[in-house]
Formats: sequence, structure tokens, C-alpha cells
Amino acid sequence: MKNLEESIEHFAELTPDKAAVITGRETLSYASLWSRIQEKAGRLKSEGLSVGKPYVFLTTQDADFIATYLAVHLCGAIAVPLEASTPKERQQQIRDELNGQDTLTSTNGNEMVNGKWSNAKCSDILYTTGTTGQAKGVMLSAKAWTANAENLMDRLGFTSDLLFIVCGPLNHLGSLSKIYPTLMSGATLYILESLKDLNAFFSVFELPFPKFATFLVPSSIRMLLQIASKNLAAVAQKIDFIETGAAAITQSDMELLCKILPHSRLFNTYASTETGIVCSYEFSRYGCVPGLLGKPMKHSSVRIGEDGRVICSGATLMSGYVGAPQLTAQVLKGDEIYTSDIGTLDNQGMLRLQGRQDDVINVGGYKVNPSEVEDAVSGFASIADCICIPARHILLGTVPKLLYVPKPGKEVKPKDIADFLRGRIESYKIPLLYEAVDVIRHTYNGKLDRKAYNLANQ
Repeated sequence: MKNLEESIEHFAELTPDKAAVITGRETLSYASLWSRIQEKAGRLKSEGLSVGKPYVFLTTQDADFIATYLAVHLCGAIAVPLEASTPKERQQQIRDELNGQDTLTSTNGNEMVNGKWSNAKCSDILYTTGTTGQAKGVMLSAKAWTANAENLMDRLGFTSDLLFIVCGPLNHLGSLSKIYPTLMSGATLYILESLKDLNAFFSVFELPFPKFATFLVPSSIRMLLQIASKNLAAVAQKIDFIETGAAAITQSDMELLCKILPHSRLFNTYASTETGIVCSYEFSRYGCVPGLLGKPMKHSSVRIGEDGRVICSGATLMSGYVGAPQLTAQVLKGDEIYTSDIGTLDNQGMLRLQGRQDDVINVGGYKVNPSEVEDAVSGFASIADCICIPARHILLGTVPKLLYVPKPGKEVKPKDIADFLRGRIESYKIPLLYEAVDVIRHTYNGKLDRKAYNLANQ
């Protein structure tokens, strides 16, 4: 199968006038996009970018970012997209660190194949958010990206008449991975700066396309369900599919989304920067089950270790952490990634997550998965958001504590929550401490910021 750059070149010849990338400011046809990529690659080469060299740049959520990102690949170099708000000092620190790596300043496995550069070992370095530890530079190969794209195309069904809306940061796997199957299918990519402007999001559906799709993290889905459910219902007939991932989506949110979008295909996907895109489950078709993530995709395999950890293998895996061979060896063993996720495989081979190894709260010898508590609380109609964290009790030691955001105009007492949870989860999982807050902190890519809360409660 053609890689992304080859696909764009192909469609630039086959359907030159078709829209490839649309933003709020411009529309680029496939011919225009390919021309801009080539022009940008020429400028980068003239500025000294060479094969195997890292190119650090900011994510700008526009067509120029797409052109720059792909031009770096066309040069045989390594794209290092950073979050737009990354301070200049941190940008320079990353440049200095990468330029000091022998494995990157050489060709790094990148070689000429049929007159074109093939980023065999590393085409991208994506920096993780660091919510479960220090930020790490994850090396991804061109082979891994193509395998991710084929996984998505095979399971989600990307077609050439689709408009795919990207509204998350393009320096993270969740959104960046969607440009591959979209443009490799000859479809159209619409890039939003973010989901903060809901009017801009829903105005996209006024464009003359027969099918629309998007990727939304669970926190964004919850926001749409709470404040824009009527808008969502109004465009229901146009939505082909919605994919979610990056964090756990609650059963109540899945059920409500299915109700509002009865004709759309709705997927819950298991993926990480290190593993790539591994499993996906169509809950709109097979049922809303918390933590159920389906069977492995075309290029992926999953097994469960003796300690319950999810272990992934296949063509989508990272090449390693840049400049961290010991850390890489702890996670990447042979051709398998040992994740920190705890899960099971049922008799149909479907993966179900039970939480993260680092997140489990030890309560008097019992193990409490905070996401299970949060999922149960999500059914409480007067609560908008919540997080379950470990806290110290003066007599009992470590206990679950619930931070929660009441919906506007609603008064929620701790006893009401505890009473609601009885019979829904085991008694030892019911939080003993409660605190109403104005907002629950999430990371830039939509995950609950457990690290910040856990550090604050140590």
C-alpha cells in the first residue's frame, strides 16, 4: 500500500481539484497540497534539513502544519511537532537533546527506496504529556504510521466521500493519526483549532459532503451531550461515525450518544503513542459496555500477562524512547509493548480494560479501580464531572475520595452520592471522602489529570 506522501501525490494526479484540507481560512485541493508540500520540502532542504535530522516545530492546527509535517518526511528527516504553547526554552532544550543523539544525527535507518526516502526506523518523535511520569519522546516509523492507517481504514471504514473533522491537537496520536487514513483514502480533512467554539464545529456540517466523521475524547463527548445535544441531534443524519479514545468513556455517555445518533457508527478505540492503534469496538452495534474495546485490528495483537497487564505486538509499535534505552527496555521487550493497563480477553478475543496499574487505589488490601467509580457516578444526573483519587483518612489510612462538579443550579450532598452508589458498586469502592469543586482538571488531550491530583494529595 502507498504511504501518506505517495497517496497524496497519487490523488494530486487522479483527483487534482478535489478538496484535501479545509480550514476556517483556506481550502487546499490535492494538487495544491502536493505542490505546497514539495515547495516546503525544497525550502527546508535549502535551510539545511537533511536525511535523518530532527525538525522541531509547533503545531498550528492549519494547512501549513500539514504541509510542513509531510515536507519533513519528504526530505527523509524526522518530524517533531510540539504543542503550540510549548515555551521557547523548552523548544530549544528539545532541539539540543535531539541533536546530541547519535542515532538521530546519522541517517537513523532512513534510506532511499525507488528514488524516495523511506523513514524506516523513525519518521516522527511525539512527546507524551507526562501525566503518568516525565514527558518522553516516542519514536514512530513510517511503517508504523501506515499500519495505523490500515488498521483504521479496515475497522472504521474511511471512504473517499467522507469529510473527517479534526478538532484535537495534531501533535498527539489521537488526532494526528486521522490525517493518514483520511488522505490515504482520497477523502477530505477539516481542521478546527479546537472544540471550544461549538458554533464553528457545527457549521462544518453545512458543507456539501454526504458523510461526516470525527474523533472526540470522552470529555468532549460529555460536553456535547450536556450543552449541545439538540445541535448534535440536528446533524445526526449526516454523521457516518464518531471514534473516541484516549480515556475511558462512561456507559451512560455511550448510551446517550447512541440515542441521539441512532444511525451513526460509534467506536471506542484502544491506542497509545507507544502501542499505536490496536483495538476498536463498535458499541452502537454490539452494546454499551464500559471498558470494552473489541478485537485487535488488522496489524495488531494483544495478550494478557500473568500480572494482568495488557501486552501489545504488531506493526504499529513505537521504535523506542529517544535517548532512553533503559526506559525503552522496560516497556519494549522483543517485539512487544508491556503497557501499564490492566485488562482481560474474553472468549471472543475482545479486550476489556479494568484500569491502569498506576491508578489502582489500595484500600485495606482491596483494589479499587477509580475509573469504575467514576463510571458509576456518571449516572448521577446532577453531577457534571468527577474524579476518584486516593486520599489519607485520619483513622483508615488510604481511602477513595471523590471530587465532583455539580451541574449548574444543583446541590449535591455527599450522602446523596453514597446512597446512589450503593448497589451499583461494591461497598469498599464507595468513596469515604467527598469534595465539591468548580472544575475537574484534564490534560491537553482530554484525559483526567490524575497525576496532578495524586501529587497534591501525597
